[in-house]
Amino acid sequence: MSRYVLGLDYGSDSVRALLVDTSNGAEIADHMVVYPRWNKGLYCAPERDQFRQHPQDYLDSLEEVMAGLWWKVSAGIVDKVVGLSIDTTGSTPVAINKQGVPLALTPEFSDNPNAMFVLWKDHTAIKEAAEITQKATANSINYISNMGGVYSSEWYWAKALHVLRSDEQVRKAAYSWVEHCDWLTAVLTDTTDPSVFKMGRCAAGHKIMWNEQWGGFPPNDFFVAIDPLLDGLVDTLNPNTQTSAQVAGRLTQEWAAKLGLPVGIAVGYGAFDCHMGAVAANVKPGVLTKVMGTSTCDITVVAPQQLAGASVKGICGQVTGSVIPGMIGLEAGQSAFGDLYAWFKNVLNWPMANIKLNIAGVDANAAAAIKQYIEQQTLRALSDKASQIMPKATDVVALDWINGRRTPVANQGVSMAIQGIKMGTDASYIFKALVEATAFGSKAITDCFTQQGVPVNSIVVIGGISKKSDYVMQTCADIWNCQIDVLKSEQSCALGAAIFASVAAGVFATVSEAQASLASPVYKSYLPNPERVPVYEQLYAKYQALGCYESGEVA
Repeated sequence: MSRYVLGLDYGSDSVRALLVDTSNGAEIADHMVVYPRWNKGLYCAPERDQFRQHPQDYLDSLEEVMAGLWWKVSAGIVDKVVGLSIDTTGSTPVAINKQGVPLALTPEFSDNPNAMFVLWKDHTAIKEAAEITQKATANSINYISNMGGVYSSEWYWAKALHVLRSDEQVRKAAYSWVEHCDWLTAVLTDTTDPSVFKMGRCAAGHKIMWNEQWGGFPPNDFFVAIDPLLDGLVDTLNPNTQTSAQVAGRLTQEWAAKLGLPVGIAVGYGAFDCHMGAVAANVKPGVLTKVMGTSTCDITVVAPQQLAGASVKGICGQVTGSVIPGMIGLEAGQSAFGDLYAWFKNVLNWPMANIKLNIAGVDANAAAAIKQYIEQQTLRALSDKASQIMPKATDVVALDWINGRRTPVANQGVSMAIQGIKMGTDASYIFKALVEATAFGSKAITDCFTQQGVPVNSIVVIGGISKKSDYVMQTCADIWNCQIDVLKSEQSCALGAAIFASVAAGVFATVSEAQASLASPVYKSYLPNPERVPVYEQLYAKYQALGCYESGEVA
């Protein structure tokens, strides 16, 4: 008899639900819902690097996505669902009160962005991140040595401190801070109260400084030395973290009714989207998984003896059990990938969005349709033209740091730059340079791993861009000078969550066993063009030189 598991993938813009048959790995159905408040641009101020999401968006979208999923599923299947797991973006923390309720879900704070989830790409905490890095580096124990050596403004402690400094009302009401992936898991299992709240290994290790070397989190004195406003916060955190293969709890009667699921099914510990996506991509030592979307996240694993206690510098963390139990999970990534293309599209389409289209004989609805069509075709047209341009060593070169730099060596204060524009440079040449910039930034991450003894023998790519753009993927293959495998699954992160759910539910004994049955096969492969490889080596050198100039760093 078939048994089914659910993977719920909370991305930057939407939530996806995926139903998987554990007997054969078939993806039975999936459904996607966009967050309504986020879709309207509420609570965000991009000009200030502020990106906030309302917790009610997550709850409303959860009910809606499950209702939509069941419309696509045959009768009787729902009764055979045995488990679910959740992945989310991260670090995306929120302030909670003593009852474990996010402040934005209380009337007093319902419209206060500081009381909402601080999305991963919110960079308002650059100053705080620098202070944390300075204190940690000077401390007798460097508590960020396994986090690449630099604390990021994208992460938990910097964001919490920034909000506590910025908003006195939130500061007075906040009891603790929790990550999105842990909070949603707790909601479904009725464990949101801080006295019983539990955290997964992934978020705690990669963003909150948890490490088995010091038995959990750094001591309170360390955080007080950064700022007394952090006094006591670490003491509200449960240091007993668990891998995503473990059962976090059982689905409550309330949420079973809301989601149309059986009461008491297993709910696994939550994790970040890229970590679970890597599991769907059959990650193992030597395999680097790149999750390409609005940003990228690069994940691989190594056996503990491979690093022999060494810290990999410049990445986003190494945590035992954060991806596969018993293995060290390694994370890196880019703060913008698809977001860079979207920025350029919006720049080009500014007139379409802001100038009234007044053509004789064309009514308002038709004019709106024309605008929408042009906007939708912009990137496709640019890709078609850019793909026809043979790269030369004298081409325009750009940086991919439109939203700062995550890896190598986090620095959210740097900016994008473009070099070599002349009168003959049109939009397609600039777009070509931007695509190459994202591929160069990704190559720098691979180099960061391999130069420090972390093997990368093959690269697997998942995420929306891997399926949407042959041009981008071929450019990556040419610049990385290796074969790239793209997975068949349209919902790789949700599939990874489903794989963990199958282990938590006891269908499979280990993650590796579940991967063997459920992981996605390869959909398409890209091979490098040999004639382009040496040209891109020259352009990559220019990319690195431009990066040193823009950031003021020594080559």
